[in-house]
This record gives sequence, C-alpha cells and structure tokens, in this order.
Amino acid sequence: MRIAIDAMGGDNAPDEIISGVLESIERLGENDELILVGPRERIEGQLPPQRSREGIISVVDAPEVIDMDEPPIETLRKKRRSSISVMAKMAKMDQADAVISAGNTGACIAAFQMRMRNLPRVNRPGIAVVFPTFEGPVTICDVGANIACKPINLYQYAAMSSIYSRHVLGIEKPRIGLMSIGQEDAKGNEVVKRTRELMRSDANMNFIGNIEGRDIFRGICDVVVCDGFVGNVILKLTEGVIEGLFKAIQHELGQERLRLAMKFKPVMKRIYKKYDYNEYGGAPLLGVNGTALICHGASKSRTIKNAIMTSKEYHTKKINDKIIEYLAKTTVRISDEQGS
Repeated sequence: MRIAIDAMGGDNAPDEIISGVLESIERLGENDELILVGPRERIEGQLPPQRSREGIISVVDAPEVIDMDEPPIETLRKKRRSSISVMAKMAKMDQADAVISAGNTGACIAAFQMRMRNLPRVNRPGIAVVFPTFEGPVTICDVGANIACKPINLYQYAAMSSIYSRHVLGIEKPRIGLMSIGQEDAKGNEVVKRTRELMRSDANMNFIGNIEGRDIFRGICDVVVCDGFVGNVILKLTEGVIEGLFKAIQHELGQERLRLAMKFKPVMKRIYKKYDYNEYGGAPLLGVNGTALICHGASKSRTIKNAIMTSKEYHTKKINDKIIEYLAKTTVRISDEQGS
C-alpha cells in the first residue's frame, strides 16, 4: 500500500511528521511504501540514509507550504505545488492509496474533495473523530467539513460513521444518536427534526433518537451525528476541558506531600494515555473516493504513526466499498425539502 504523508503539515512539522513515519516502519508489510511530500532537500536531510536505501520511504518534492491560517480555496489556487495540493493530485492519479495531513484542515478538505471527488450517492464528505470515553470509543461526524448541513448530509454521516465504527472500531451494531438540545422529539431546529425522520425510516440504522452533549460520555451511543459547526465546538471544548482538568489535578497533587504525589503519577499517565486523541491517529474524511485522514494540527510522532496504521486498516477493510453498498441499497426516500 502506498501512503502519502504531508511532511509540512501541522505545528510540529517536519520533525514530528518524519519521526512518526520512521516509527511506523516496523509495523508495515514488505509491500508498503511511505511517501513523504514536501521540500525534497529539507526532508531528505532529516532521513537516515539506510531508510532511503531500503525503499520503504520515498520523497516527492513539493516546495510550497500552506500555512494553518491561510484561506483554503484562494491559497490552493496560488500554491499549486504545495504539499497538500501535490498529495491530492497523487491520489487522483492513482499514485497513492491513502493521504494523511496535519496541515490546514480547510485546504485538505477542499483539495481532497476537488481531486478525489465524492463516493457515489455521497453529497458532502464529513470528518469523523473518535472520542475515547470511559464507556468506549464514540465516533462524532461531522467536526468541521460542512458547517451548513442539510438532512441528507446528516443522514449520510450517520450511515458512513456507523460503518466505520463497526468495521474499524469493532462495535457490532453501533448506536446512533442525533445531537440536539433535548432528547424529546419536539426539540431541535428544522434540520434536526427532518434528519430524525430520515434516520427513523431506515430499518437498517440503529438509531436511538436525539441526544444531548452530556450523553457523549455516558455510554448512551457509539456514533454522534451533527453539523460541522456544532461538532467542531464539541471537539475544541472537550480538548480544553480535558486539558484544564489534568492541570487542576496536577496542581492539587502538587500541594500534597511528594510521596503521595509520586504514587499518583503512574495512574495519571495511564489515564492520560487512555483518553489521548493521539492514540487514534487521524480522523477519516468519510465520503471521498479514496482514503484520506486529517490529523490534529498539534500532532506528535505517535499521532502520525497511528494515522498510518489507521489508513492501512481503512483501506484494507474496504470501508468505501461498504459505504457505497449501503447507500445503494437504502430505501430511504428523500423529499425535496430534506435534500435541498
């Protein structure tokens, strides 16, 4: 499998990206190839010589870089030789089986959708993030690809995320919840109400109804569906709460005797690792005609390593084929009002 990685994407590029690529080598098969995309001289200067000779890692030159704060569409037009643009083109030309980036999210979504196109019957792609919770992993879609969703988009996110949860996370029959401001049917805006009708009309969908934000961590559902605006707020808020909580605990332990604080240190490490997003690697862009993962801008080497392994699993288990098959068989009727 040929996996292209944006060497210049993220706050810690290229050092952490290259380190993650090197760390993943021992877990790859003999037919796997990792393609680092970015300024050739800079990347090759940081690669151990023996790795290049082994043929596992190759470099594709992309001298331009899209910064995190640049406007996606305009920048993609100007920087046609950027690492994100080159990667997307490689996927289109069948020169890469998967693409991974921790760079500008908007640019990644625009480039991947424009070059790779959407799967049949998929209207808009969505980013699916896995939340590690005490009750098990919860997949949330969308978290930023589409901030103005229609009912058909949310219904398709439910279908695609359910397939991902089942075949990648190993949850046999994922329970799907629709994010709203209350569990009652009367709660929510018109888009939420019409989406609920679509989900309920699909007998193959394990839809449990409306959920509220606090339900994500209660073990009520395995998949959460919402528009990209709400999903992104949930994602960033959760990151902030977890970070603040750990700081508060560390501060309180620091006020205790050193001996007591040292006893809690290994426990804190275990908890942090269990609920750390880096363990799940990148978030798949569900609905594009290929395998595309978008990683957190602050990704470390293990994030990239795990993203590489996730891309292999996504590709090997033919998640896109399963999505196409599901949407082709659905008997759900989409009215003009729900799909427009």
